[in-house]
Amino acid sequence: MRAALAAELGDQYADADPLIRPSQFADYQSNVALPLAKAVGQRPRELAAAVAARLADDSGAGPVAAAEMSGPGFVNITLRDSWLAQAAASQLADLRLGVALAEPAQRVVVDYSGPNVAKELHAGHLRPTVVGDSIVRVLEHLGHTVIRAAHLGDWGTQFGMLIEHALDIGEQATGEQLATGQFTAFYQSARSKFDAEPSFAGRSRQRVVELQAGDEQTLRLWQTLVSDSLEYLREVYARLGITLTEADMDPESFYNPMLADICAELQDKGIAVISDGALCAFPPGFTGRDDRPVPLMLRKSDGGYGYASTDVAAIRYRLLDLHADRIIYVVGAEQHQHFEMVFAVARMAGWLTGRASAEHAVIGLMTGPGGQRLRTRSGDQITLISLIDEAVERAEEVIKERYDDPELRQQIAEPVGIGALKYGDLSIARDSGYVLDFDRLLAFTGNTGPYLQYATARIRSIFHKGGRAPTAAAGPIVLGEPAERALALRLLGFGRAVNDVAVAAEPHKLAGYLFEVASAFTAFYEHCPVLDAEPATRESRLALAALTLRVLDTGLDLLGVPVPDRM
Repeated sequence: MRAALAAELGDQYADADPLIRPSQFADYQSNVALPLAKAVGQRPRELAAAVAARLADDSGAGPVAAAEMSGPGFVNITLRDSWLAQAAASQLADLRLGVALAEPAQRVVVDYSGPNVAKELHAGHLRPTVVGDSIVRVLEHLGHTVIRAAHLGDWGTQFGMLIEHALDIGEQATGEQLATGQFTAFYQSARSKFDAEPSFAGRSRQRVVELQAGDEQTLRLWQTLVSDSLEYLREVYARLGITLTEADMDPESFYNPMLADICAELQDKGIAVISDGALCAFPPGFTGRDDRPVPLMLRKSDGGYGYASTDVAAIRYRLLDLHADRIIYVVGAEQHQHFEMVFAVARMAGWLTGRASAEHAVIGLMTGPGGQRLRTRSGDQITLISLIDEAVERAEEVIKERYDDPELRQQIAEPVGIGALKYGDLSIARDSGYVLDFDRLLAFTGNTGPYLQYATARIRSIFHKGGRAPTAAAGPIVLGEPAERALALRLLGFGRAVNDVAVAAEPHKLAGYLFEVASAFTAFYEHCPVLDAEPATRESRLALAALTLRVLDTGLDLLGVPVPDRM
């Protein structure tokens, strides 16, 4: 397309985006004539017809079998079957399945999950955790250097309350309670005392001062809370297949020593000013309902620091010390204005310049029926581990209806349940909310985790029955049936789907593509016998099946969705 544009309009258009998209009327459609026509003084239909004429290849060697103008100025493109077959065979032989490494590679910080010390992960943590982890996996697959950053809430006034409560009940009782994961009960007990007992509240505030001053006993108790919390997080992340480790924890306490200097720097630059006793930044363009400027509070009137202070310190550190080219914050939609203000301050300070970017990958809300927040009958937030347990338990019930083999049921309940939960989230645009519906998530039909998992198991069963390993299938590939052609065409889109995720930080684009591949394979499986075909056709179809398996396996791994060997 670029060569055709350059030939028709001149070399200055050799790098133009040809705006190619899949089409229901051909293999692909280019819309490039619509925006270019006015710029070059032509009518869109005339330009599209001229480009289509240059694009068509009569030699029989190129990829294009037919190109024609349609509609207001579209170019419909149909690929040559022989070229498509060879491209699929080349993809099968490529260890990277046609996914090119990024050029140039970047240093990318991905801030996701948002855990807190002495608090259990709740259901709301699912989305930023699994979406962020998928973004990380894709970026690393493309060759970027990725710095995971789970912004660990381990500092602030609440820790005075928690440490004081630990002293009241005793260190041994505290350790026993936290070792069994009873973080919510521990936190709620401390909070109740803080709200009801003025003396306890006073001691808690004093304990914060001692923590910030580095008191030895206070720091030791604080470290106990942190260590027990990290052990809990390791267990939850391992169960979900999340790649975060202790080394990826990005604690608020790390930034605490930087806050005074950063506030001084912003004040010296005239970005931060004293307002009602507090130090605030007022980046332009952010106003409240009363049209008054909204402050980003960097230091409270009592001299303390809040989460805004830490976020400003974090972005400065990531840009100036870690030399990040791109920072992605995978955080709930309710924090959007906050992060836009943090980015604005970073630009005003000269930290966030044209060489780097910062973006908020907005996460929509997962709700229960009726759009209500997920809560227990008592009104408490549903913990993430209980959500995982429920997904696995419901998967066991679904599996019992489909499989008689108790060993198989035991093997697949965990990956099917967790896969359904994760894929159900990842298949939805991250900035959209959705209602948690286990019946839908665990269905073996439609765009679900179990459907895709079953597709991979079905392909493995073909090779098992044929006494072949998928890695032994090499073709050559010949496309004789429409279902074969449709599958090959879909498989060639893998590289584009992976890159689309990286560009927009949107894993649902890869999930949607994998569903299309699985659907195309289902049609192929139903219309094209594999093992019973004559030898040459059998080898071709085995190669297509092997390529499909590799694409599905690799794609699901990039999403972080487990794949059982049998189903």
